[in-house]
Amino acid sequence: MPGDLPHPERSEIRLTDVLFALSDPERLAIARQLADGPLDMAACHATDPNLPKSTKSHFMKVLREAGVIRNEPHGRRRLLTLRRDDLDALFPGLLDSVLRG
Repeated sequence: MPGDLPHPERSEIRLTDVLFALSDPERLAIARQLADGPLDMAACHATDPNLPKSTKSHFMKVLREAGVIRNEPHGRRRLLTLRRDDLDALFPGLLDSVLRG
C-alpha cells in the first residue's frame, strides 16, 4: 500500500534499539505523548517547537525502526501509536518505568 513504512515484527524488536530510541529527551517526550493514545503526526511534537521538520521526521524514524511506535497512513495524514502491547510482551515493566521517569 502506498505510504506504508516498514515496521519491525515483534520478534525483531531488540532491547538495545528500544533503549537507544528512548535515550534522547526529545524522542522520549514523543513516546510520553503517545502513552495517552494515538496522535496525528502533525499534533505530536517534541519539547522544542522550533525543531526543523526534518529533525522531527528523523525522531519518528528512529522510534519506528526501533519498534517503539507505529507510523501508519490515516487518510491524507499519518497516525502515530505507541507499540505498548509489543513492548510490554517483550520487556515487561520497561515502558512504564522509562515513561514515568
